[in-house]
Amino acid sequence: MANRVITIAREYGSGGRSIGKMLARELGFAFYDDEILRMASDESGIKLDLFGEMDEYIPAFARLRSVRDDACLGETFPPSSDEYTSIENRFRFTAKIMRRLAQTENCVIVGRAANYILSDMRNCVHIYVHAPMDYCVRKTMEVDALSMEEAERKVNRIDRQRGAYFKHFTDRNWKDADLYDLCINSSLMSWEKSVQVVKSYLDVRFSEQG
Repeated sequence: MANRVITIAREYGSGGRSIGKMLARELGFAFYDDEILRMASDESGIKLDLFGEMDEYIPAFARLRSVRDDACLGETFPPSSDEYTSIENRFRFTAKIMRRLAQTENCVIVGRAANYILSDMRNCVHIYVHAPMDYCVRKTMEVDALSMEEAERKVNRIDRQRGAYFKHFTDRNWKDADLYDLCINSSLMSWEKSVQVVKSYLDVRFSEQG
């Protein structure tokens, strides 16, 4: 049986990361989030701080540069290239790590356009976790100890950054349901129930594939 991979895209405050981590634990799968950046840094020799600077974030100056076709999924540039530490090359290294993991491990991968990067791999299931703004704001207030105004600004800012990151590298809207196999509104049930819904979907999906 081929290894299985689940990608999780999530709105800030929706609990998508927590749901992904709980899912990985129940399935006995590896869980990858920030670890992707460390692995890409180790692979490339580019400082981890530089990967952190672009973590689901595109600076305004970089948004002006168009990314054509699947250029960011091509071969990585070597240290001798002027493009070695470019945002596009760092994306290529993270994509390279994700594709290697998807070919070799049972795992859950959170964020960073993983659903786009792995869209051609039949062993991958792509999940989108979302919730109404008031729910995301309330959860952000609880977790980050912020006022309602501060939490709302944070939710809007991070989702805007994630959307710009996804758009830059894929030319798609990250909230487009067509890009996912299953969308979960986490405000309608507990996170534990959300995990069970995803597991039930996986059972049917993978049994159909054989």
